[in-house]
Amino acid sequence: MPHLPNAVMWSIPAFVLLAVVEMVSYRFHPDEDTEGYAAKDAATSVTMGLGSLVFDLLWKIPIVAIYAAIYELTPLRVPVVWWTLPLMLLAQDFFYYWSHRGHHVIRVLWACHVVHHSSRKFNLTTALRQPWTTWTVWPFYVPMIALGVHPAAVAFCSSVNLVYQFWIHTERIGTLPRPVEFVFNTPSHHRVHHASQGGYLDRNFGGILIVWDRLFGSFVPETERPVYGLTKNIDTYNPLRVATHEYAAIARDVAAARDWRERAGRVFRGPGWQPATLPEAGLPGTAASPEAGSPVAGAPTTGPEPGPGAGRAEPVGESAR
Repeated sequence: MPHLPNAVMWSIPAFVLLAVVEMVSYRFHPDEDTEGYAAKDAATSVTMGLGSLVFDLLWKIPIVAIYAAIYELTPLRVPVVWWTLPLMLLAQDFFYYWSHRGHHVIRVLWACHVVHHSSRKFNLTTALRQPWTTWTVWPFYVPMIALGVHPAAVAFCSSVNLVYQFWIHTERIGTLPRPVEFVFNTPSHHRVHHASQGGYLDRNFGGILIVWDRLFGSFVPETERPVYGLTKNIDTYNPLRVATHEYAAIARDVAAARDWRERAGRVFRGPGWQPATLPEAGLPGTAASPEAGSPVAGAPTTGPEPGPGAGRAEPVGESAR
């Protein structure tokens, strides 16, 4: 097994340099149509990024053990050579798409990923705002291990994917040439992903390639200016709250649930899922309750076709979408 570097660790100096350059650019060339930087927000994003490096080391211990066991059990082996690495990167990007999509439409997974969407700014430090509970990600890459890809190769491909996504967190780059925009994830596509408007919710999940979104019906181009953040913002710069607020909201909703079916829904349905409202008995003219998980009455029906989970109701607790 050849030594494969951690692309994220090697790229940290470049992350810092490019973020500083972007900050300076806003100082000398301000733009009223962009969010720019706020000191507390940027500091929180950097803190979340540094914390993720520490917590990822802890999560790696059981995950590496599971991956190693699967790798030893499978008779398949994929050599790590010059022509297999691009194929591994392609496969990892495919499974990243489904991991990312799953972390938007299953609430307990969203509790991890919501951290990355919690900033109302969109700049290069936003890319560093990473979760501390990435134990929810590993199952999506089990097929690669089972097919004989070495766990170290999967880790390398994941780090390359993460490094690629750093530069697309910016408003300083508009749209790129059409062939690039058609194939690759770009700042324009990723601005849509971070937006909180209904037509933009749960769209553009791709990591390196945007073709997965085009193939699986989750692509939306950037048309109107995005409004960044959550549908219900958390209004805090406390890193611990940023990292855990959705888990706390899930716990409150589960505690207040009426039965086990609702408890399961609060954990495993979408972030905006609501149980059916029971009509009050004996009241004439009571309207039938909406189907569980249906959109809020009066929700907009115009604009782009809703993506997976778009237009959902807000949870009762502090769940932010």
